[in-house]
Amino acid sequence: MDGVPKDGVPKDGAGVIRAQLPTLPDTPGVYRMLAADGSVLYVGKAKNLKRRVASYTRTDGLPNRTRRMVALTRAMEFVTTHTEAEALLLEANLIRSLLPPFNILVKDDRSFSYIVIGKGHDFPRLMQHRGAAGRKGGKGEAAKGNRRDSDLFGPYASPHLVGMTIAALQRAFLLRTCDDGVFASRTRPCLQHQIKRCSAPCVGRVDEEEYAAQVQGVRDVLSGRSAEVQAVFARHMTDSSDRLEYEDAARWRDRIRALTALQSRQDINLEGVLADADVLALHREGGVACVQAFFFRGGRNQGTRAFFPRVDAEEEPGDILAAFAAQLYADTPAPALLLLSHPVAAPELLADALSLQAGRRVAVECPSRGPKRRTIDHALTNARDALGRRLAERSTQATLLEGVARVFALPAPPRRIEIYDTSHIQGAFPVGAMVVAGPEGFQRNAYRRFHIRDPEAAGDDYAMLRETFTRRFHRARTDDPDRSAGLWPDLILIDGGQGQLNTVRDELAMLRITDIPLVAIAKGPDRNAGRERLFRPGQPPLSLAPNDPVLHFLQRLRDEAHRCAIDGHRARRMKAMSHSRIDGIPGIGPARKKALLHHFGSATAVASAGLKDLEATPGISNAIAQKLYDYFHG
Repeated sequence: MDGVPKDGVPKDGAGVIRAQLPTLPDTPGVYRMLAADGSVLYVGKAKNLKRRVASYTRTDGLPNRTRRMVALTRAMEFVTTHTEAEALLLEANLIRSLLPPFNILVKDDRSFSYIVIGKGHDFPRLMQHRGAAGRKGGKGEAAKGNRRDSDLFGPYASPHLVGMTIAALQRAFLLRTCDDGVFASRTRPCLQHQIKRCSAPCVGRVDEEEYAAQVQGVRDVLSGRSAEVQAVFARHMTDSSDRLEYEDAARWRDRIRALTALQSRQDINLEGVLADADVLALHREGGVACVQAFFFRGGRNQGTRAFFPRVDAEEEPGDILAAFAAQLYADTPAPALLLLSHPVAAPELLADALSLQAGRRVAVECPSRGPKRRTIDHALTNARDALGRRLAERSTQATLLEGVARVFALPAPPRRIEIYDTSHIQGAFPVGAMVVAGPEGFQRNAYRRFHIRDPEAAGDDYAMLRETFTRRFHRARTDDPDRSAGLWPDLILIDGGQGQLNTVRDELAMLRITDIPLVAIAKGPDRNAGRERLFRPGQPPLSLAPNDPVLHFLQRLRDEAHRCAIDGHRARRMKAMSHSRIDGIPGIGPARKKALLHHFGSATAVASAGLKDLEATPGISNAIAQKLYDYFHG
């Protein structure tokens, strides 16, 4: 057999693929092509695995990029599925997790935002969630299980838009936004009630039935039935006015205004579509692609976002959009209608896969005329403009990286710069931060924060740097031992002076890492920006002209690391401040916590209380009182 030597082990990619054919089934499934080091080159799906894989053995008819992929293939893995739609979903999930170099990749480190109405509580909370729609996490009732157990509305392209929407919903429906711990410990209404943004269910100012009606109103508005809700509000206002209850009528008037403000905050609407719909428009130029997404929920525009997937010049527009949609909706609920700027090869298959993922019917269309096409044309204009800005930014970024290479005598412009800083307040809540930048700008999905574990390092900037670098490069050696995955920096920038530089140099030398260029950037006299000094091992300090673009670039990198470190420190501090001494005690839930705080007034008083006092607390049994006493007194 061609490509298979006498020992029976194929030496070329086509031979490896050909050797798999006798055992492959004629069923749907997913295949992975692996390189010699075991890394995944490509993930593909097929309606018929044997027929699809066999097509790679006829290399003469393949595009150059595919030939290159076949030549690098040294092994293959297969997973069969029941249907081709299941194969498409599995392919999308594997691409997102494995990031194969020969696949179309949706690379975007910004997560979507959602509005969530929690469940599992008599008075559900209105809150914001950022991240995957089905990911666990967060506080309150939504943390008890998967986010899908809550009512989730979105996605919204901007967290700022979610914040404005929640504020308007609070004014219109008076739902609480506090977490369950705060809710359980309230003894009187909070400021939100005073400014008419909450009905104060924590202290019984509203009963469950009335609050449930408020919750249903929010669900109706977020589901596109705001006109019906507004009509109900108007009827209540008229009835109150007819009864000469003018204060009550004014309250309904204010709620109508809040609802009107929510409805009017639109940039562009999708004519003739009242259901949920998304628009995906593709524009390519200069070897780069941009997909502009418009998100409509209940006929209202919930923001736009530009994506820049990694594509090959040989890919067809429809194939790019199909792969993009499958990956985009892997952890984001697909809408009832998906409008595409270019026709895809198998729209029914894509619709079936998205329907399977969403648990309801999803339609895929590529309209050629009418209001829907006008919206797509508008999205295409936005995609072209966004791509133009991206290409201009790339050109500027490349020039700056070339300047960095020139200033520090690097052999080539760095593709990965890692910037480090630390933050603490008198040794409390110490955090080390790593920020990453490259040709595409800041790579926020590569940022890392290190909660300093060594208590003796807290407050010692040098010791904090040592721990940060030790943990960072131990992990790099584990994840990328041969430095082939792009996880090692071409340049390390440290916020500090000669002392910080010497500390990092010595720590890396102990780790036997001596080939990465190091630079420390310190503010000049009086900490004036523009008079920074740059320290390098074995060389005198360097100063750049205050108007040098490279200096401004280095300042931006340093400031981003500083911001990241401070944000991490503040997050640790706020988490500690919000934690009560009663939290986490087995058997003490929200109801018992509320009873204890009502009886004693504070968690400190609970901790110092005697056993008899604990037993006298309403709702606390003798066994629970003994458990509490033992917890605080050993």
